[in-house]
Amino acid sequence: MATQTKVKSFALEYVKTIGIVNNGDNGRGFANPYDTAIAKDGRIFVLNRCDPARAAAIRIGICNLDEDYLGEFGYGYGEGDGQLIWPVAMAFDSGERLYVTDEHTNRITVFGPSGKFLAKWGTPGNAQGELSGPAGIAIDANDDVYVVDQANNRVQKFTREGRFLTSFGEPGDGEGQFNLPWGLTLDSHGDIYVADWRNDRVQKFAADGRFLASFGRSGEGDGQLSRPSSVAVDDAGFVYVADWGNERLQVLTPEGEFVLKLRGQATLSKWAEDFFASNPDEMRERERSNLVPELPPHLQTPQQISAQTEPYFWGLASVKLDREGRLYATESNRHRIQIFAKR
Repeated sequence: MATQTKVKSFALEYVKTIGIVNNGDNGRGFANPYDTAIAKDGRIFVLNRCDPARAAAIRIGICNLDEDYLGEFGYGYGEGDGQLIWPVAMAFDSGERLYVTDEHTNRITVFGPSGKFLAKWGTPGNAQGELSGPAGIAIDANDDVYVVDQANNRVQKFTREGRFLTSFGEPGDGEGQFNLPWGLTLDSHGDIYVADWRNDRVQKFAADGRFLASFGRSGEGDGQLSRPSSVAVDDAGFVYVADWGNERLQVLTPEGEFVLKLRGQATLSKWAEDFFASNPDEMRERERSNLVPELPPHLQTPQQISAQTEPYFWGLASVKLDREGRLYATESNRHRIQIFAKR
């Protein structure tokens, strides 16, 4: 389901869904995925955060657009080399090293393009260069690393080895201030966009941390936001926001004007089709189920609607773009990724 205004030539076309809940600790399928990162060769790296009862299933899975499962690495639950506890987000540098934030250990873990552990860095605290709840991450053309320092309400910049360079931001709701920021991305000019989670907005900064603009305000209307979790920007400057609290994706112009909103339109993935082909009784039960019900008036919040409406986003944690401009919308609660292409 999509609603659009203002920019009539803009459209997002649904491509496919990848995913199925993984009931074990490894193998094909996802377990509360929080983020994706797309390699130069098109491989899709999926960060499985999991819930506390399934901590052993924390890992990064690799697949492709054809839904071939290509492997996995980064097994939790732990603080050892290559292990993760509460991973949040990922980003590749120019050498295809993968950087993963972990808000529990307050560190960044670095893996090679095949999943080999390379390094870890980060020290807990609130002094310059220290971290408290690192969340969103992005890497610029010089391989400098921007990290959302969530609980310290700032963005910090490091070298790829973890040496502190600079930071900006402070607690508050004014220009350049944050209240539990979460997601982060860079555009093609090097400008920085931060999903300012508890302030219900996206803020834009120059590469030196100078405030440039603020998009959105609290609410459920077009262009309004509720706890945005992630942001992406395409080559034309359109801004894609994971409007987590409203269970939807919104698209804004480069100036922050509303363009489009999506609730999601997932279909069965190839993995799910394979499962149901081997379990026809479960497929028959699915076909008898009402997966798009008419809900009573007291069940009309975005969360209640999404929880009951199977094609819709539920727990939209991350939005990412690949080199062809395809958009990957990662749903933590339905263990899947919905993919769209700009038209």
